[in-house]
Amino acid sequence: MNLTFSHFEEIIKKGYNLDIVFMLTLIDEQECDIKELCYENPKLSLLYQTLIRKGLITEECKLTLEGKSLTDFLSTPIDTKISRKKPSSDDFELWWKAYPGTDTFTHHGKTFKGTRAMRVKKDECKIKFNKILGEGEYTAHDLIQALELEVNQKKENSVKSGSNRMTFMQNSLTYLNQRTFEVFIELIREGHVAEESQAPIKDVDI
Repeated sequence: MNLTFSHFEEIIKKGYNLDIVFMLTLIDEQECDIKELCYENPKLSLLYQTLIRKGLITEECKLTLEGKSLTDFLSTPIDTKISRKKPSSDDFELWWKAYPGTDTFTHHGKTFKGTRAMRVKKDECKIKFNKILGEGEYTAHDLIQALELEVNQKKENSVKSGSNRMTFMQNSLTYLNQRTFEVFIELIREGHVAEESQAPIKDVDI
């Protein structure tokens, strides 16, 4: 840890302390199992929960983008500032517009009537969306592609089965809270793409 007084002063200004910095450094450089370390130590357990609450690590004990920016800061020249990476509002708006407004839709000339709104609680969705991006595991592009794949898959299977598969689509907030996108990101990484011309893949009703 290359800590100077200038670094220390900036860390304190941002509301952090040396315990936080040291634990982040352990996670980042030593790949320590912090959960195991904190298991029977109340003080360390409280510090661990603070790291999660401040958005510096995930529940899986991985550095978020903000956590990584703090550890990277220690190797910067004196008199630099901690750079906090913030998700772009445009990223969320693109995802929000891509999310179906209702489960009523027309696909390949066939219309399926639904019964409910699916884009709900925009402000809460934005907070959750940005939190997911802040973890650093997925990009906005990943989330949008995953959404497009699921929507297209459900529409294709609706035409194939004759019944509205979009009724199984979660509302936007539940979708983010339950991280439904993860299975579709895996499908994309396996080579699936959201194109109407492709053969429908097995429906995932979640």
